[in-house]
Amino acid sequence: MNRINQNTVVIAVFFAFAILLGSCSGNHQEEETKQEAPISVTVAVAGNQVANLIQASGQIESKESAVISTRIMGLITSIQVKAGDKVQKGQLLAAISNADILARRAQAQAMITEAEAVLKDAQKDYERYEALYKQESASTKEFENAALHYNSRKAKAEAAHQMKNEADAMLTYTQLTAPFSGVVTQRMADEGSMANPGMPILVVEQNDVFQVTASVTESDIDNVKEGADVEVIVKSNGRSIKGKVQEVSPSSQFSGGQYILKVAIPESDRKGLYSGMYVNVSIQVKANDSSRESATLVPTSALVYRDQLTGLYTISESKTAILRWVRLGKVHGDQMEILSGLRVNENFILQSEGKLYNGAPVQVK
Repeated sequence: MNRINQNTVVIAVFFAFAILLGSCSGNHQEEETKQEAPISVTVAVAGNQVANLIQASGQIESKESAVISTRIMGLITSIQVKAGDKVQKGQLLAAISNADILARRAQAQAMITEAEAVLKDAQKDYERYEALYKQESASTKEFENAALHYNSRKAKAEAAHQMKNEADAMLTYTQLTAPFSGVVTQRMADEGSMANPGMPILVVEQNDVFQVTASVTESDIDNVKEGADVEVIVKSNGRSIKGKVQEVSPSSQFSGGQYILKVAIPESDRKGLYSGMYVNVSIQVKANDSSRESATLVPTSALVYRDQLTGLYTISESKTAILRWVRLGKVHGDQMEILSGLRVNENFILQSEGKLYNGAPVQVK
């Protein structure tokens, strides 16, 4: 009898525990149900569109720049400017020791003085023999010798003058001046350094006159024309600038297979720009251009980035969010080309009112 009572107590305790566990589970499920409320989302449809923009990367540069160097070897005796200094055309920038060139110039001047004195004497002899020859008082041989001596002295005098001209020309490379008005952007040597022929010493760029240099592929170059409208996006701050293509290179032989473009920047938009800034360039092409291939484009705002992967959310048949990894193509303004991972006419989530994750219930607005 005691044994039966013990079994009855065990069974009663088991049922009580099961009821309690069921109650807790029910409460937990209710909490999960409350937490899993559908997230309101806005959807869009991926479709084929003709890409009317050509995308390229580029860099802002000064329209005119010059590397200041010298043709002679010598000690740099002074550098008058530093990076950031504004200079005027013809202003002295740097000086190189020129004592040896001044010595050669003085030597050439002395040779000129001597040669011209001898030339005058030879000219007098030539004129005298010429007069005697005409009077038949001097032989042909004597006249020819006088003429030969005169021409020889004349040539030596000319050589002395050319030596002086050479020295004068070399002296100009010891006084380095600004080729145009602008700003010093780089200083690559200091006073006391030894300058070598062709060694860069300073870089001067035209101030506040900028252009964009960009490159496009051979598949796009045929669609780029001079005068085409261009949108330039400065990468560092997202600033948008309108410009026009002003120059198109017809060859890519020396530019790694890329065709170089020059884009003019309006004067009103040059403030706040600096040479060397990186930019994205969007070039407008004709909308009815049949040579342009169609592309599947989605807004860049719909993309999700995880580590090195990129994806976007789609909606399953059970109305839950599914993260789909995609392969990206070119940027087209505020849209991105999808090469794979999303079918044409397939819905994707454009934006949501809550945080999405795989399996999250969603509700289309």
